[in-house]
Amino acid sequence: MTESGREVLLIVHPDRDTTREASGEVAMRLAAAGIGLRVLDDEVHRLVEPPNTELPCAVVAPSDDPARGVELVLVLGGDGTLLRAAELARPAGVPVLGVNLGRMGFLTEADYHALGDTVDRVVSRRYRIEDRMTVDVTVALDGAVVARTWALNEASVEKCSRERVLDALIEVDGRPVSSFGCDGVLCSTPTGSTAYAFSAGGPIVWPDVEALLVVPSNAHAMFSRPLVVSRSSVITVQVDPDGSPAVLTCDGSRHVDLVPGSRVRVVAGEVPVRLARLWDGPFTDRLVHKFSLPVTSWRERHARNG
Repeated sequence: MTESGREVLLIVHPDRDTTREASGEVAMRLAAAGIGLRVLDDEVHRLVEPPNTELPCAVVAPSDDPARGVELVLVLGGDGTLLRAAELARPAGVPVLGVNLGRMGFLTEADYHALGDTVDRVVSRRYRIEDRMTVDVTVALDGAVVARTWALNEASVEKCSRERVLDALIEVDGRPVSSFGCDGVLCSTPTGSTAYAFSAGGPIVWPDVEALLVVPSNAHAMFSRPLVVSRSSVITVQVDPDGSPAVLTCDGSRHVDLVPGSRVRVVAGEVPVRLARLWDGPFTDRLVHKFSLPVTSWRERHARNG
């Protein structure tokens, strides 16, 4: 702990070429400002060039509640790295700030070229905190709960084998909506609407909308449209008792095997993920920027090219 009492936990992408250089810059800038840095013990070897270079940091284990007591979790990587950081930050109620070292980085707040300014804003506490809705997920079999987990982006129930079809029954608020064969069913938050759910054909939902999404993936059915339901709704996906096994995946990292007859229950989460935001622009601007959307009419573009 530094004299200022301020500490930041650093989470990094394991395979980015720029990780070591970026981490060194972060560490030196924070140290100069009297802010301590924590690094996970299974990541520190990626940040230090042997044999003599040292990084001014405290090394902590992932199992030791590493985000407890820090001011911020700073992420160097893409959305996958940020989701991994959120798993550590959420129990401690600590905000997460992402610096994108990858491609799109929809959840991340800044790009690598703005790393210096980002750290300066952390030092001067010039950021705001935005709570993002999560989902709590339970798996039951024969009426008994066999697993509990959560997600920031989505909980997906998917077939285990490429050759098989997942036979699923969708219920909302205890009432059946539709059953069909499919590759999977995604239950997404608004935050996750720009991730896997978007790739599966779901709508983009502004993050401040209080709603849950149900998005079938490659369903063999006349009615298999995405559904947007209330935050207070209860979504259930049942794996056909006479069908094939499946797998539940949350945020692409936490997995639960589902035997036939399993019931996956998804509700709005009790504990949000807190994201640190640097810029005050609307979500619309982020959407246009990240997807490089055209914002001029066809006639304007045609006149310009002509």
